[in-house]
Amino acid sequence: MKEGIHPKYEMAKVHCACGFETETRSTRKEIKVELCSNCHPFFTGKQKLVDTAGRVERFRKKYGMEG
Repeated sequence: MKEGIHPKYEMAKVHCACGFETETRSTRKEIKVELCSNCHPFFTGKQKLVDTAGRVERFRKKYGMEG
């Protein structure tokens, strides 16, 4: 690797909009995010499948799936 061309890799604080803070390593000293693993619906289990116009039911009926 060439000397003097790479950014410094150091400890960084990550701030989420929900108030959660953690530390990681990055070339930036501070990172602000809107969603983290503490507030994202996929990771918290609060995610809901939105079936618009019965697409899931039509698929199951068309291919003979029960569920």
